[in-house]
Formats: sequence, structure tokens, C-alpha cells
Amino acid sequence: MDKNPSFGVIGGGSWATAIVKMLCENLDEVNWYMRSKTAIYHIKTQDHNPNYLSSVEFNIKQLHLSNDINEVVKASDYLIFAIPSAFVKQELDKLTIPLKGKVIFSAIKGIVPESSLIVGEHFNKEYEISDEDFGVITGPCHAEEVALERLSYLTIACQDEAKAEIMAKHLQSDYITCKTSDDVTGTEYAAMLKNIYAIAAGIAHGLGYGDNFQSVLMSNAIREMKKFIKKVHKMKRNINDSAYLGDLLVTGYSVFSRNRMFGNMIGKGYTVKSAQVEMSMVAEGYYATESAYKINKEKGGAKTPIINAVYNILYEGKNPKKVFRKLAEKLD
Repeated sequence: MDKNPSFGVIGGGSWATAIVKMLCENLDEVNWYMRSKTAIYHIKTQDHNPNYLSSVEFNIKQLHLSNDINEVVKASDYLIFAIPSAFVKQELDKLTIPLKGKVIFSAIKGIVPESSLIVGEHFNKEYEISDEDFGVITGPCHAEEVALERLSYLTIACQDEAKAEIMAKHLQSDYITCKTSDDVTGTEYAAMLKNIYAIAAGIAHGLGYGDNFQSVLMSNAIREMKKFIKKVHKMKRNINDSAYLGDLLVTGYSVFSRNRMFGNMIGKGYTVKSAQVEMSMVAEGYYATESAYKINKEKGGAKTPIINAVYNILYEGKNPKKVFRKLAEKLD
């Protein structure tokens, strides 16, 4: 591969828009796939995404925009997938050219519903992407703060350290600090699990629990996350690192967190369907809850009272007030 690889971003949402902004700080051209022809036309004529992070202005000369995923895949050596996990299969089914030989980085925080696999395992199984050619981009980092150019941090995980460094080099800037990791599976599971815990934090807030309870909930959540990840992928890691604890905290507490917002609506009495309809963005934690619950059952069953509580509310239709009353008794 060339010393100066080309980069492509798959997705048209807020996180994809933020990643394109980061890449544009370091590259003359970024390939960008999004489904909406209307959004592409708007960016080309108005210099910003009409639907997400509209305050971000792009230099159109730096963008190669296309609503053909094959065109962007073909033009790129490094591909960053930043689409909701629920739409991964739908988008990948449009491919008519192979992904093999490309370096794939996932900025997706969830499980592929059709395969019940984290994204790396899905690409490996379905598209023969080797472990050395797959990486993860994780936080703690909200797209909205990238748009505001507030100091933010990313963790770039890949078994091939050189590829992690290349990705880090092309994302970092005055307001983006990157560190690398070799815990691809652990960081990917952490990115998925923190959305479930953010839903729990939102439900608690919606039910009227205060900051004292929230702090205990988050303290228990990081320990629960550690047990879960240890069951599915045992290796030496510091769960207090930013990629795990930091990402959990920002997702659990931030006003920008769509998963917390979703949980808050559930706590206030919305049904799952009505909360989904009212939100304009996908809450990844909804899909992750079912997958995590099933994975934990299959992998030997770590003690996960918070995941179980969220599952019972979202998928079993249990009363949030009663479920959280019981959950509160299990926390310490």
C-alpha cells in the first residue's frame, strides 16, 4: 500500500460528518459515501451537511462525494464505516466489488443484528477481512464537540500497530488527541456496552433518581463491563482507560448522548416504539441490549444486573419503576 493512502468514509450521519471534518484537517481529498443524493447536492452547493452538524463548513474541493458505495470503496485504501449497526448489512449488500485488501476501521458502536456479531467479527466472517486489516475508532468523543472544535480524545485500536498509527496521524489535530491500542475486541465491546449503560442512566433520570444514584449506577456499570468483556475476550487491559471508563462516562452523562435521551424518554413513560419515532437519530443501545443479553447467556454468564434490567424493560415490557427498584437493591 502507498505511503500516502487514500481514505473513504461510509455514512452520512453526525459521526461520519465529524470524521470527514477530522480527515479534512490532514488530507487534500476525502472520499465520502452517503445514501442521500439531496444531502450530497446540499453539501456541494451550501458547503455543509443539511441534516447533521450543519455548523461544520467543508471545502468542497477536498471532498469526493458519491451515493455509490462501490465508487468510494474502489477509490479508498482505508475505509471508515460510520453508520448505525442496524444498517450495516443493508449497505454492505450494495457492494459488487470485494473489500478484501482494504484496511477497514469501524466507528460503529453496536452489534450487527443479522449476525449478532460485533462489527470486526462480522467483517471477518462475511468478508474475509483479516485481524491485521481491521481496526476500531472509539472515544470518549461526541461528534457535536468535534464540530465545536472542543478538545477531544480518540482511541485507535488495531492489531497492526503501524495501521493504527497511520489512522491516528490522519485524524489528530489541534483539537483531536489520538492514542493507539491493540485491544480491538475489548474496545469494540466497550463501545457497544456503554450505550446500554447510558440507556440505564437515562431511565434512572426519567424516573427521578438523582446524581447520587447515577454515580453508583456508573460505578457498578464499569465493573459490570469489565466482567462482561473478560468473559468474551480475556486479555490484559486497564478498564479505567479512556476507551472504556471515559467513553462510558461521557455517554452516560452528556446532553449529547442519544442513548441517554432514549432512556430518559422510557423512564418518563414513553413506549419503546414512541421513543424511537420521536428521536431523529438511532439509539444504538436499543439493539445492543438484546445482543449483549444473549451473548452473555451463551458465553458463560457474567453477573450483569444492569444489562438484565434494561433488557427486561425494553424487550420484556417490564415496568421501569419496578425494575429499577429491584436493581437499586443489587447495586453497591
